[in-house]
Amino acid sequence: MMQTHRPLPRLVFGRGGSGSSRELPAEVAVAISYNGSTQAVMMATPADLVDFAYGFSLTEGIATADEIESVEAVETDLGIDLQIWLKAPAEDRQRARRRSMAGPVGCGLCGIDSLEEAQRKPRRVADSTFTMTPAEIMQAMADITSHQPLHDITRAAHAAAFWSGGIVAAREDVGRHNALDKLIGAMGRIAHPAGAVVLTCRTSIDMVQKCAAAGFPLIIAASAPTATAVETAEAAGITLIALARPDGFEVFTHPHRIAPQEAAHVA
Repeated sequence: MMQTHRPLPRLVFGRGGSGSSRELPAEVAVAISYNGSTQAVMMATPADLVDFAYGFSLTEGIATADEIESVEAVETDLGIDLQIWLKAPAEDRQRARRRSMAGPVGCGLCGIDSLEEAQRKPRRVADSTFTMTPAEIMQAMADITSHQPLHDITRAAHAAAFWSGGIVAAREDVGRHNALDKLIGAMGRIAHPAGAVVLTCRTSIDMVQKCAAAGFPLIIAASAPTATAVETAEAAGITLIALARPDGFEVFTHPHRIAPQEAAHVA
């Protein structure tokens, strides 16, 4: 598998810096192909790509985990071809939704071919009794810092994690949308309790749409959301918590999942 990071030469001015190189994250072209036909090309970190295949397929409305027959990451001279083979119902759905798409890491909606698709109504998450106390919310944000090995080396990667009494899984990528797709792909293939998504980045409309597609009821993010992300979370029934720091956080939607401080979270 391709390297996720490598040293590159540099010059350091000030900051008491030393050394002639810095470790930087890799960013490679990843073609997402269904049944032999390319659907999209994304720039991504070459790690956890099988998770990426499953997560992208789910959040794009193409296939659930049980509708995917197999996934193989094939390295080429130009990048990586994620070859995904779908079962018949999902194959028909994919053909109906096929589009030409080039997705740079900064935009999770690039390549959308209509205004309706960009503003599509999110799936509403199922009702549940899952709650978190304020202390658990701040602890979840603190916990993700120990699950970011690529960021620790490069200082240039986003992370998305799933918290349920602790970090269950975490994924990193140079693109925040890719990191979330990787996490969704990982969680979609295992049995897991109810929990929250923890993000090291801002929350935009497409991040909320992805969480809604995966059925996650609560998002905790380090940075502020966009106004449209808040409106989308409200419509999807998702509790959106942002600006989560060691000294507090802000709740923008569905505060009923914030439990009294003395209560414990329940599934």
